[in-house]
Amino acid sequence: MDLTQASRLRNVRYDIRGPVLRRARQLEAEGHRVIKLNLGNPAPFGLEAPEDVVREVLLNLGEAQGYSDARGIHPARLAVAQAFERRGVADVGPDDVFLGNGVSELIVMSLQALLDTGDEVLIPSPDYPLWTGAVTLCGGRPVHYRCDEQDGWAPDLDDVASSITPNTRAMVIINPNNPTGAVYSRATLLGLLEIARRHDLLVLTDEIYDQILYEGAVHESAAALAPDLLVLTLGGLSKTYRLAGYRSGWLVVSGPRQHAADYLDGLELLANMRLCPNVPAQHAIQAALGGLVDITHLLEPGGRLRDQRDHAWQQLTAIPGVSCVQPAGALYLFPRFDPAVYKITDDEQMVIDLLEREHVLLSHGTGFNLPTTDHLRMVFLASVPVLDDAIGRLASFLADYHQ
Repeated sequence: MDLTQASRLRNVRYDIRGPVLRRARQLEAEGHRVIKLNLGNPAPFGLEAPEDVVREVLLNLGEAQGYSDARGIHPARLAVAQAFERRGVADVGPDDVFLGNGVSELIVMSLQALLDTGDEVLIPSPDYPLWTGAVTLCGGRPVHYRCDEQDGWAPDLDDVASSITPNTRAMVIINPNNPTGAVYSRATLLGLLEIARRHDLLVLTDEIYDQILYEGAVHESAAALAPDLLVLTLGGLSKTYRLAGYRSGWLVVSGPRQHAADYLDGLELLANMRLCPNVPAQHAIQAALGGLVDITHLLEPGGRLRDQRDHAWQQLTAIPGVSCVQPAGALYLFPRFDPAVYKITDDEQMVIDLLEREHVLLSHGTGFNLPTTDHLRMVFLASVPVLDDAIGRLASFLADYHQ
């Protein structure tokens, strides 16, 4: 008898690590150098964690050999709670914090504790695809609400409201957004939160890029704006603190909890079942959040991330038929390829063709649950010369590409 995957995986997609990445590995195994601009992983691009944070982990290795509390060590949870208090989130203490093996684990846990078969979750389109995949894996139904490229990729509030059904249980907000780099205005966030309030929805807000902001963009905490709503805020060490490999994230519960006691018991049950998060990495949290890390120098004019964003955006939009909303936050460009110029019917095949011909690895837009085939995502973590090389190869590829 053939051994097959579980049926619940049949509709789970995580294309950004699917066939395209497998083909890239094959090319590398054949001896080809591939320019990888597909993942927001700072370390391979020389963006390493602050020494003070790493030192704190090393100093505590001897204390990190056993299991911790299932929710995480108290000093780290306290540091997260204090950081949220500083950003205006009221009535949050260490017992309201769950630590996890990255935000990804906590996303899955939060949805496992919530969803029964057929329950619906509102998710932005485009999205970070783990959200859509996790909802499906947990038996729920992802319902994508439109983000408007003509409005800087802001969520279309009318579309959000019209997507509500009696089965809707929760709303996901990704701000700053991956893949678009949009940073939502206070008015947009208040509009989303009012819809959640009106329909009694749990709010799940992914704020992993909350400090990676450009040109005066301001990140507003959804939990601070809606103290009357139950909000689960997710963040971690991967991006701002450049510790993606440590797999250390947090989930913070805020707002009224009395009506959610049963759900929170379920969340704690799941935390107990995985025993505990990675203990050594938890020791980085207090140091990271305690004021030792300042990334302003990377984001201001002349700073590495700011310059790479600006340069890559300029080079991409100089290609005929390519436009791109300039990202106000995060680490990605999400360019659009004018369908009148480029007849792309299968964007995954296009990125495979680009990889085969030019050895540049990008991510296709439909992999982020965008309904059209006219976008790609490019990470701008690489140095300017590498970005020039990659974008030059993309321009050469597009000059005579046909499907």
